[in-house]
Amino acid sequence: MGHDLKLEHFLPYRLAVLSNTVSTTVARAYDKRFNVSIPEWRVIAILGRFPGLSAVEVAERTMLDKVAVSRAVTKLIKKGRIDRVFADADKRRSILNLTEEGHKLHDEIAALALDFERDLVEGLSSEELGQLNNLMERLLARARLIGNP
Repeated sequence: MGHDLKLEHFLPYRLAVLSNTVSTTVARAYDKRFNVSIPEWRVIAILGRFPGLSAVEVAERTMLDKVAVSRAVTKLIKKGRIDRVFADADKRRSILNLTEEGHKLHDEIAALALDFERDLVEGLSSEELGQLNNLMERLLARARLIGNP
């Protein structure tokens, strides 16, 4: 007897659809208003919070692959939104920081992002939001545990 997998009820699929729908909606707003892709925004957001990281450290914190981070960094440098200096001891390791324009952009997008988040969770009580956050943290921890036996 075959397994009865209905994709529309499969939790990993539903989480992917939710994530992609939210990301696409946000990406359109960022791109239209600020000419920034999601990977570029993630780099800006991480450097806004943790200045002076290397591209590898940015990749680790954003959950993006190194190629996506590298492309985003290159574009952001060309646009004057971040700058890169090479570490004295190791010329392969570069230190990334937001420029003045990058900081301004970070603050503008952060405000838009927080507005979007508020709109997204409108209709959820603070208790429901707390439960959602708790459940997401537990699912993430469980997925990491399963993925690293």
